[in-house]
Amino acid sequence: MKRIALSSLFLIASCLFIFSATVDTVMVKSESMHKNIKAVVVKPKIYDERSAFPVLYLLHGYSGRYDGWVKDAPHIKELADQYGLMIVCPDGGFDSWYWDSPVDSTYRYETFVSRELIAWIDQQYKTIPSRDGRAITGLSMGGHGGLYLAFRNQDIFGACGSMSGGVDIRPFPNNWNMAARIGKQSEHSANWENFTVMNQLYLLTPNTLKIIIDCGTDDFFYQVNKRLHEELLYRNIPHDFISRPGAHNGAYWSNAVKYQMLFFHDFFEKAK
Repeated sequence: MKRIALSSLFLIASCLFIFSATVDTVMVKSESMHKNIKAVVVKPKIYDERSAFPVLYLLHGYSGRYDGWVKDAPHIKELADQYGLMIVCPDGGFDSWYWDSPVDSTYRYETFVSRELIAWIDQQYKTIPSRDGRAITGLSMGGHGGLYLAFRNQDIFGACGSMSGGVDIRPFPNNWNMAARIGKQSEHSANWENFTVMNQLYLLTPNTLKIIIDCGTDDFFYQVNKRLHEELLYRNIPHDFISRPGAHNGAYWSNAVKYQMLFFHDFFEKAK
C-alpha cells in the first residue's frame, strides 16, 4: 500500500510538472547594438494546443536582469497558464531606461525591445503578430519603459502599463545613472524633456491604446504617477489608475502584476 501511495504521488507530481508553464532562456541578436541579449520566454501549459498566443512583454527595473521576474515573482508562470498567454522578459541592461541613448550609441534599447526582439519572438514562437496581440509593462525603470515604448510605438503595442514607474524623470537628475544615458540635465535639458514619459502624451489619441498605471502611496514615484494620471484625465485619455498603500519593493510588484495581467487578458479577449 505504501509503495502504491508513493507511486501515485510521483504520478501526480509528474503531471503537474508536465502540464504547467515552461520557461525558455533565449539569446536574441541585436543588430543595432552588435551583441546578443538574453530574454526569458514563459509559455503557457496549453502552448501545444493552439496556433497563436498573445504576448506580454514584462520589463525589469534599474539594476535588474532578464530573469528577475521569474525568480522574484514566480507566480507569473501560473498567471500565464490562467490567462493562456506568453510572457517575454528581456534584459534591459543595468541602467538603459529602455531608451535609444542620444549620447551613447551602444545603448539602443528602444530599438531592441520594440523592433528586434519582437521580430525574433514572432519568428520563433506561435504569437499573434499584431498590436492586438501585444502588451508591454514593467516595474520602476521598466514601468517607464512600458509606457515610453508603447506611446512611441503604437503600431507595435495595443496595450501598456506601469508598476511604480519612473514616469517623469525630471525631478531626479542625479539618480539611477540616467545622466550617463541622456546627458546631465544641466547640460542637456532638452533630452530630459524629450525622453520622459510625461512629455510623450501628445502622441496619444483617446481610445487607441489601453493603459494601466499602478503605484503605491508610499512610493517615491507616487507624486509623478499621480500627476501623470491627472494629465491623462485632462487630455481625456481613458486609462486605469490604481493607487493603494505600498512602497517601492518586490512585495508591491508581486501583487501589482496580478491586476495588470487581468487588465491585459481583458484587452486580448476583446481584441479577438
